[in-house]
Amino acid sequence: MTPRASRSLTRQVDALAVPPGSLALWALGQSGFVVKGGNTVVYIDPYLSNAIDEAGYAPPGAFPRQFPPPLLPEEATNVHWVFCTHEHADHTDPKTLGPLSRAAPRARFIGPAASRDILRSLGVSEDRIIVPPADTLHSLGPLGFTAIPAAHYGLDQDPQGGFRWLGYTLQLNGVTLYHAGDTILYDGLVERLRTHSIDIACLPVNGRDGWRERRGMIGNLDGREAAELAVAVSAEVLIPMHNDMFAANHVSPAILADFLDRTYPRQKFHWLQPGELYFYVRG
Repeated sequence: MTPRASRSLTRQVDALAVPPGSLALWALGQSGFVVKGGNTVVYIDPYLSNAIDEAGYAPPGAFPRQFPPPLLPEEATNVHWVFCTHEHADHTDPKTLGPLSRAAPRARFIGPAASRDILRSLGVSEDRIIVPPADTLHSLGPLGFTAIPAAHYGLDQDPQGGFRWLGYTLQLNGVTLYHAGDTILYDGLVERLRTHSIDIACLPVNGRDGWRERRGMIGNLDGREAAELAVAVSAEVLIPMHNDMFAANHVSPAILADFLDRTYPRQKFHWLQPGELYFYVRG
């Protein structure tokens, strides 16, 4: 995607009116989204570089992006809040967050302690970073959020006693969105989420298996598990994620579609392409 095309996404976000009772989502790929409600713009897990392939975790060319970033980090001038779910580079990406933090100097960042440490190393000041305790509602003007523990694979804690992996529920514009981050199912997750009246559930669907784990790829919910979770928490819409960025960590979307068709044919779901807008209106 050319810089001109990516600038058009920033303009689209700025220009789109999102009245009360609605929410706009733009997919950035992997687990990344731009979310807008009213005049508030939120980014979640933006991965807008090729950092994974360039980091030396594997031979060069093993984990290239499958598409250009829909947005360049230095063009993210409109963001108010940036949520990071954990420290892995496709969720807290220094090559994205460094230039983004300079392009949007008033933006603030929410994430676990390890993400905070990465942000500090990029020169982001302490007063711009929030490390939230789990299961506590926070109010940031028109935005409310709650950090939900995630299991990637365990409910691991950092040295300060906080959860290493997080998801978030966002309450914005009269709509509640749940972004799971990277997670598998764990005891208590459904019960936690049922208290939030979720409208939109953004859930990973790439699954896990021994062959990928041998290559260092920690897995997630698979399509069936994501579908069952969305139904269990009465989410109106399921947005699958974490399945499009790396060819080596991709599973067929047909797995989810087939399971829903056979088991829960009335459950709404939508696969978003990079840069695609999904406009939700609460019924």
